[in-house]
Amino acid sequence: MVVVFVLVAVAVLALLAGVHRYVWRRLIGDTTAKGSLARRVGTVAAFVLPLLTVGAFVSSRSGVPFPVQQVLAWPGYLWLAALLYLTLALLVGEAVRPLLRRFLARRAGARQAAPVDVSAGAPAVQVPAAAEPGPATDGSTRTDPAPDTEAPAPPVADPSRRLFVARAVGGAAALAGLGTVGLGTYGVLRGPRTKRITVRLAGLPRSAHGFRIAMVSDIHLGPILGRAHTRRVVDAINATSPDLVAVVGDLVDGSVADLGPAAEPLAGLEARHGSYFVTGNHEYFSGAAEWVDHVRELGLHPLENARVEIAGFDLAGVNDVAGESEGQGPDFARALGDRDRGRASVLLAHQPVVIDDAVEYGVGLQLSGHTHGGQLWPGNLVAELANPTVAGYERYGDTQLYVSRGAGAWGPPVRVGAPSDITVVELASPQA
Repeated sequence: MVVVFVLVAVAVLALLAGVHRYVWRRLIGDTTAKGSLARRVGTVAAFVLPLLTVGAFVSSRSGVPFPVQQVLAWPGYLWLAALLYLTLALLVGEAVRPLLRRFLARRAGARQAAPVDVSAGAPAVQVPAAAEPGPATDGSTRTDPAPDTEAPAPPVADPSRRLFVARAVGGAAALAGLGTVGLGTYGVLRGPRTKRITVRLAGLPRSAHGFRIAMVSDIHLGPILGRAHTRRVVDAINATSPDLVAVVGDLVDGSVADLGPAAEPLAGLEARHGSYFVTGNHEYFSGAAEWVDHVRELGLHPLENARVEIAGFDLAGVNDVAGESEGQGPDFARALGDRDRGRASVLLAHQPVVIDDAVEYGVGLQLSGHTHGGQLWPGNLVAELANPTVAGYERYGDTQLYVSRGAGAWGPPVRVGAPSDITVVELASPQA
């Protein structure tokens, strides 16, 4: 097992080194002169930025002081996203590069082959016609030289043209890659948008028709997203005037000591039937027991493999599967085993992979997060390999599943193709 881990680590490092080398060559090596200031600065950045990325990941797991984590996080995580989209843009540029070179070569050739108009300029020079072979004036026989039949030399690539193509393609790739990251960062820092769906829930009485659950997951408070981000999330939720708030895991990336103040605005959540919380996998990286106690102090109700009756339906919550390593994993029998299956039920479970258990226990609706919708395209393709549903609504037998993309971001504070959201789930009674 250790050997496999080492081999995988070496392969990943080799891949990252190769990608950095490729990006440096296309953006710096091909576009700057040897010894120039631009090349020196670019080369230093090519070594420093990946080190900051490694430092950002390592510091969050090694007890480094939180202010140091914050210093490393912004450049380290942002470079990871920038590297992805710079590489993708440069790979697209590889297809454009030969087309642009061919276009410029044809244009230059057309200019060289254009006829010269001498009608309005200097007088034309009379070129004598070739003389027929004949006797020379000295009595010898004159022979005209044979025409030059040697093939023309092949065209030599113009260095200035190569440099122009390298700079044009590299500049366009940099603009596209960094622009994508900039827009994705703005989308996260702006705060989540509100989505609304209606779910018809079997067994829901008419009296509960229209009950609204404001669901939020994956806020990911940490060295980048802090108190201001929590405030944006809380304001967005309260603006919907929900009947109940469900915080479905991955609230934090860090300890209560470091992030307790960042979570404090959660105390301002407003809902007639209260706010509920279940753990996500990241809580178990950050001290799940301490966070469960802390959110309880903020007025949220943790559902640790537990169930409560709410306005005509059962609301249940299970711990995340990551808790199994601590003996605190999901326990569906405890949360759902003895309930009346004739009643409507809603289950809060961080990861959608537990949908099979929800089906087995007759759950009407499962609310999950975890996937971030892939967060960074084409990450959704990878997320599809590990999750039954990456984002949105799907049905599994008689059980319905809704997966939120989440309200924050893990690692790079960037989202591309997977905008952050909170979702207002309105329950509909079949009797209405």
